[in-house]
Amino acid sequence: MSSLMTSLGIDRLTPEEQLRLVGEILDTLADRPEPPLTDAQRQELDRRLAALDTGASTVSPWAEVEARVFGRLRG
Repeated sequence: MSSLMTSLGIDRLTPEEQLRLVGEILDTLADRPEPPLTDAQRQELDRRLAALDTGASTVSPWAEVEARVFGRLRG
């Protein structure tokens, strides 16, 4: 375990609390300017968007994904 996880007490959180913390951290990052994308990253995003538009790919709502993750953690 990293010393940062230990020094901040994150290692003492339950898996559910750790996931909530990750979500909160990601939410704070959403308020910051995005770093520039490389050409390869932009091409991959374009590929994924095209797959979504043609129905070749599906997405799940975050609540559904979160429920599956928590379900797996609870065993």
